Amino acid sequence: MGPNQTTTPYGAEQIQVLEGLEGVRRRPAMYIGSTGPDGLHHLLYEVVDNSVDEALAGRCSQIDIILHKDGSASVSDDGAGIPVDPIPKIGKPAVEVVLTTLHSGGKFGGGGYKISGGLHGVGVSVVNALSEWLEVEVWRDGKAWKQRFARGKKTTPLQPVGATRKTGTRVTFKPDPEVMTAADFDVETITTRLDDIAYLNKGLVIRLTDERTDKEQTFKHAGGIVELVQGTNRTKTKLSDVMHMTRERDGTEVEIALQYNDSYLEHTLTYVNTIPTTEGGTHLAGFRSALTRAINDYARRSGILKNGEVTLTGDDVREGLTAVVSLKLPEPQFEGQTKTKLGNTEVKGLVESTFGDWLTEWLHTHPGDAKRIVSKALTAARAREAAKQARELVRRKSALDVSPLPGVLADCVERDPDKCEIYIVEGPSAGGSAKQGRDRHFQAILPIQGKILNVEKAREDKMVGHEEIRAIITALGTGFGEKFNFDERRYDRVIIMCDADVDGNHIRTLLLTFFYRYMRPLIEHGKVYIAQPPLYLVKNGKERRYAYSDEERQVITKDVERKGGKPEVQRYKGLGEMNPEQLWETTMDPQTRTLLRIEVEDAKAADEIFIKLMGEEVEPRRDFIIKYAREVRNLDI
Repeated sequence: MGPNQTTTPYGAEQIQVLEGLEGVRRRPAMYIGSTGPDGLHHLLYEVVDNSVDEALAGRCSQIDIILHKDGSASVSDDGAGIPVDPIPKIGKPAVEVVLTTLHSGGKFGGGGYKISGGLHGVGVSVVNALSEWLEVEVWRDGKAWKQRFARGKKTTPLQPVGATRKTGTRVTFKPDPEVMTAADFDVETITTRLDDIAYLNKGLVIRLTDERTDKEQTFKHAGGIVELVQGTNRTKTKLSDVMHMTRERDGTEVEIALQYNDSYLEHTLTYVNTIPTTEGGTHLAGFRSALTRAINDYARRSGILKNGEVTLTGDDVREGLTAVVSLKLPEPQFEGQTKTKLGNTEVKGLVESTFGDWLTEWLHTHPGDAKRIVSKALTAARAREAAKQARELVRRKSALDVSPLPGVLADCVERDPDKCEIYIVEGPSAGGSAKQGRDRHFQAILPIQGKILNVEKAREDKMVGHEEIRAIITALGTGFGEKFNFDERRYDRVIIMCDADVDGNHIRTLLLTFFYRYMRPLIEHGKVYIAQPPLYLVKNGKERRYAYSDEERQVITKDVERKGGKPEVQRYKGLGEMNPEQLWETTMDPQTRTLLRIEVEDAKAADEIFIKLMGEEVEPRRDFIIKYAREVRNLDI
């Protein structure tokens, strides 16, 4: 028995077949989003989700994932095992049909699975279609079975391979290099997803073995989503204990954990059948609506909020909130193949009424905590009013004379945003070199100096009053926060150019914090970059070569020596040491430069980064600041 104690019979008669596998290999991105790293991991998650479904059905207590040295991966569980009996009217074993037919599975009629994460039913058949080879092993009814496939087609029949007492399924597959452009599984990406699954399936044991590095990790969270909230809030000052609710209505289970801290930002994670819904949806809307209503009602009834005072908005009541909303429902409807936004209209009302009733009761039975929460929301409301006027001052309008651009900005001549880019440059000397060295037709330069505000620890009214932050907001023209408008941007690329030392890294990460918190769509659309200035200049007579790392310096130096030259190495301690021509040819010329694009993998992973950066614990923050610039993905432009 798994962590959930209800069981549902699962047999061949519950497998439904909707259509064949044609076209998956021809148009893989339609099914897995891309053929790159995201698509590669999507293949693994589809197989893992099948095992998670066994856990949700109460038939599985452990899942094992192995990353093999040859690029293949195995996922095994101790569930019931995929049915092996022939499907009536088809005559083929159920396991073969599931692996070779699109839209086949036990997840459409509610028979085999009450709740399912592999929601589109395309999962494992698409994995099979996009694998060079796949092997499935089933342990069921006292027998072990095995079958192999290549690029979606069977190469052996389903064969019994002995007796066994265990039950479960193991799928081993090797992504097909003919179709997939990415081949290497990233253990950190996988770790984040598996940790989520373990939190959302209290008591489930998940073991990850990376045979490439001989490292093994085990994920098990007996505290479930309560433990997840506690972990997310571990560096913050808490205003209450974790509030936790589980309710079931009309076959849908609603589980919510939340806790307030003294920060000024909201961090809410939502899931449906353990799938992260990073774009939210109807469950998030219901949660937020209930939260706003319940806190306003309590504030008025208890007399904390007087008649005539402003009503608390959603933003006010969510300030400092950390929450996890996890739904398990039989037939979720998602917007888009990537399953990131829940669309079931009935869910909003269901979550709103169940959570609203529960929260109202909780507030009345915990008056001390309730007063602290309401007081924080009231302070946020007053700050919002103060920020309103400041925001209007910095929000860029279409007419330049209404809201002038910052005086320090050296704008470009081009007015088409899609053809423009802006360099945010640390320090006056580097700013001067960048202004002289740039192509003024399409490159704008915004020098900044002094300490950049730590926006994690500053409320909005203080933030928009900060000179450097205000200059950035005004120059970009998008507004910020909930008023952010991507279409009003004045530049297509925002490039952060700082020194390569610890101070430069610190300023860079503070800027990234600001963009992540208040202009996140810029990151999501791939518009934020880090410039990559060289660390060394290696001279040999009149020959000049630049090195962007210690390893590259060694290669260039050895090459010069091999040719009989005498290398002279100059280390650049800062951007200001380069003259305008050098800065252009190394760092700003689109023909020769290298830019690092900033990407947000998912809300939880990104927030962990910024908690490390801006939290109270000094060690992880310092270590991360030093190494962060090297961990973003490389992109040659």
